[in-house]
Amino acid sequence: MEGRPDLPRRAAAEAIGAFALVFAGCGAIVADAEYGGALGAVGVALAFGLVIMAMVYATGHLSGAHLNPAVTVAFALSRHFPGGEALAYVAAQLTGAIAAAALLLAIWPAEPASLGATLPSVGAGGALAYEATMTAFLMFVIMAVATDTRAVGAAAAIAIGGTVGLGALFGGPVTGASMNPARSIGPALVSGELTDLWIYLVGPLAGAALGALAYQLVRGPLPPPGGRRADDSSDGRVFGPSAAEEEVA
Repeated sequence: MEGRPDLPRRAAAEAIGAFALVFAGCGAIVADAEYGGALGAVGVALAFGLVIMAMVYATGHLSGAHLNPAVTVAFALSRHFPGGEALAYVAAQLTGAIAAAALLLAIWPAEPASLGATLPSVGAGGALAYEATMTAFLMFVIMAVATDTRAVGAAAAIAIGGTVGLGALFGGPVTGASMNPARSIGPALVSGELTDLWIYLVGPLAGAALGALAYQLVRGPLPPPGGRRADDSSDGRVFGPSAAEEEVA
């Protein structure tokens, strides 16, 4: 996309988006615990879905709105994003998530609900399967709206936010429905709740890679080079890698 900011500014947008995700999403978990279930599972799921939707709209035209190390790594593995820039994005996402968790700790020093840390209610194998599957669904949707000009790009934020909210609805009681290593790392590091953190690293990373691969298999050949790219504003698409970034494919 013409006029897309340089890498430091794009990384800053990723950090802000990840900050918003953790502060709003994990903050909803904390508020629900502190106020006797005032939000409930549906309210928490809505908080996660809505903040993702808002941040995709706010940062999609700037950074591509990955907001998730698993998404960035999957884009890089599928050659839709430069591997050399992926590290900057992941570092920014982690920084934003940790900063948000630190702010929640400053507000809630008693650490209610472990500041929204993700903790499985099933065995490690089942939790890993849930996280990988939910993230695969999410990445499948992201690949559609970010890389395929046949998809309705203008609805990207709704599709992605809805998928996150759906995962939180059916997976939240089971694993916390992370689907995002940064979302789990931030609260885990700040609260010291590191016991099962590996599940929320391995599951989303593996699931995102599988979701990207699955979409590439069912999508078929990419549009010809002269066709519209995933960031072409003429079809309202604001999410995903820029045309220059897609050239690595």
